[in-house]
Amino acid sequence: MIVATQSKYFTPEEYLELEEQAEFKNEYLDGEIVPMAGATANHNKISLNFCRSFPLSIDEKDYDIFMSDMRLWIPSYRRYTYPDVMMTDGEPIFTDEKQTAIINPCLIVEILSRSTKDYDKTDKFKKYRSIASFQEYILISQTSYNVEQYTKQKDGRWLLTEYLEEDSILKLEAVNFEIALKDLYKRVNFDLGR
Repeated sequence: MIVATQSKYFTPEEYLELEEQAEFKNEYLDGEIVPMAGATANHNKISLNFCRSFPLSIDEKDYDIFMSDMRLWIPSYRRYTYPDVMMTDGEPIFTDEKQTAIINPCLIVEILSRSTKDYDKTDKFKKYRSIASFQEYILISQTSYNVEQYTKQKDGRWLLTEYLEEDSILKLEAVNFEIALKDLYKRVNFDLGR
């Protein structure tokens, strides 16, 4: 679970200044700076497989895709976080001239780990849902063929679809794209995550 290391209150500006010089990534949670855990080989392979498969132009629309080094600012909760993968429909809206954080993802992907899976499925998802452009949330297990897809419906409800088999096809709703789980999990060693 995420544990705050500082009891001092930091402004978002102080956090960004410190983060520029930090050796490791940290999240900002409304005044607290929280260190992030490192990623496993499986985590990196899954993220890369997803991004490598995703075309940047679909049906004459342009998309931008970002991996875990791009920050997301959630203004309603005064939170900076680093999703594993984010996608914008059209131009990303950056919070700063250096283009280090965006505010308008339509899709967010998180690769689940033992230490973060509960947080990713609950509190973090709640915060993400406050983003107006956010339409789809993909949660991917590192230890088995297991993908959860949450899609925002027209009435504001979120619909869950699960994919549990190697031959399953993840079909995105926010964009016309699909990927087979066998491709998403290519070169992933499930034994390492157990």
